[in-house]
Amino acid sequence: MRNMMFSTLASFMLLGATSAFGADERTPALNCEVGPLKRSFGGSPWLVYACGDNRSAVVVSDQGNPAMPFYFILYVNPDGQIRLYGEGTGSKSATQPAFDELRQLDQQAIAALVAEARSAAAP
Repeated sequence: MRNMMFSTLASFMLLGATSAFGADERTPALNCEVGPLKRSFGGSPWLVYACGDNRSAVVVSDQGNPAMPFYFILYVNPDGQIRLYGEGTGSKSATQPAFDELRQLDQQAIAALVAEARSAAAP
């Protein structure tokens, strides 16, 4: 069930990420299926998946998280500008604190998350 939900969210996220940018800022479709790394953001459990560009990540609400279903995309442009997007229907009391924490991350912190998610997926 979780794999089906994630696959559906991953497909939706990739479409949403692409359409969220203006025509001049379109990003290539990202494969964000490496992981998951279990982390807490805003006091709730989340799953972090590394993206194929090695600098971006998707953060998906984990089981037991009142934000479920919800996801965030942490996208780092090639020029280093960080974009944070979130979407879902979960409790705002769980999504807002996570958003506030995620928006404080810099490029190095996001790179560390991506590396940790890759390590978590390694056999």
